[in-house]
Amino acid sequence: MTSEAETAVAAAVVVQDGRVLLVQRRVAEGALSWQFPAGKIEPAETPEEAAARETREETGLLVAPQSVLGQRVHPMTGREIHYIACRPVGGEAVIASADEVAGLAWAAHGEIPQYVPYGLFEPVQDYLDAALLS
Repeated sequence: MTSEAETAVAAAVVVQDGRVLLVQRRVAEGALSWQFPAGKIEPAETPEEAAARETREETGLLVAPQSVLGQRVHPMTGREIHYIACRPVGGEAVIASADEVAGLAWAAHGEIPQYVPYGLFEPVQDYLDAALLS
């Protein structure tokens, strides 16, 4: 039996029209209230597949994984997390899983600190700097 901390998580970094998709967790993990759509990587599932599935389950948005931005052990949760850049390919972002997600936002580059005041993982920030400021 693996503990919660040993379960790897995939996070989808979804950019569309100069904004990045953030969801507000109904149950915050410590200071993590707003974050990227994310969830546990299931057995026999790649991080890319998990990121796309979690985005669909949480927001109804269909996304295609594009690249792996990096991975780390999250300093606040102790979980291994894989960050996957994804692009929307269908549907519209809504709160699809009301028991998990309390809010949803498309944040412009300058608005990200309002949602994520403790800063982003450096490779993710670099990707968003390039994607949102170009």
